[in-house]
Amino acid sequence: MAQHITSENFDALCNTGKPMILDFWATWCGPCRRMAPIIDEMADEYDGRAIVGKCDIEEDEDLPMRFGVRSIPTILFIKDGQVVDKQVGACPKSALQQKLNVLL
Repeated sequence: MAQHITSENFDALCNTGKPMILDFWATWCGPCRRMAPIIDEMADEYDGRAIVGKCDIEEDEDLPMRFGVRSIPTILFIKDGQVVDKQVGACPKSALQQKLNVLL
């Protein structure tokens, strides 16, 4: 299951040294709901090697603003606290795996 990531725990998670996938989503977003099971599967598959988490833009406005998220789903790939890649819109799981594997 994907971690719940907020502006409060983001920096601490970045300091673990593990790469991170951060999915910005909302409950009313159809493409976000289609991506949700993929994100949860990846959280299980990459457990211990990467942080896979979600940020509900309705619950936390600061984190999306910090990264300039303008549309959802937006999935950021973060290494050492820096965004190194991103995916805007729904996509196949293989595309996310390919981007994350480069960071491992």
